[in-house]
Amino acid sequence: MSQSTQYAPGEASGARVLKDGEKWTLILTRELRHPPQKVWQALTHPQHLREWAPFEADANLGAAGARVKLTWSGTGNVSDARVTRAEAPRVLEYHDLRWELEPIGGQWTRLTLWHAIDRRFVAWGAAGWHIAFDVLDRLLADEPIGRIAGADVMKYAGWRRLVAEYAEQFGAEPPNQPPKAAQEP
Repeated sequence: MSQSTQYAPGEASGARVLKDGEKWTLILTRELRHPPQKVWQALTHPQHLREWAPFEADANLGAAGARVKLTWSGTGNVSDARVTRAEAPRVLEYHDLRWELEPIGGQWTRLTLWHAIDRRFVAWGAAGWHIAFDVLDRLLADEPIGRIAGADVMKYAGWRRLVAEYAEQFGAEPPNQPPKAAQEP
């Protein structure tokens, strides 16, 4: 049995939503036991992103102005993105994502993700990013469990529980179906 099949996510935590009418922004914060520079590498380098993120990037995301194609896992959907801000190892912005890295005591990082997301799928997004952050933390600790993204994320113990917990926290209804982009062909 692989480590990823043994994985189960913990309780829903570290997330909130900013609501502005139909425009919602999901904000997730996680304290990682790794220094900001190491986390920055995992956020910007395509080979690292392939190990944990719900998308693949065809180029490095570490420089402002870079043009990148993001291919979302399990969907084949491709987004053209431009890195609008890259201040290593503190702030990274591209597409509808903003990453903030804050050092904690020199060896830890408080990672905050801001993700503009369709309000109907905010609980799915929170649950998916929750699991991606777990995978990232273990990858950085040299204890990889393998990427868990796209439709595969819904196969893991605790997925539906996480979606329900986040939906309750946000005052949102969990969707019956994943976003069209996340459905398998």
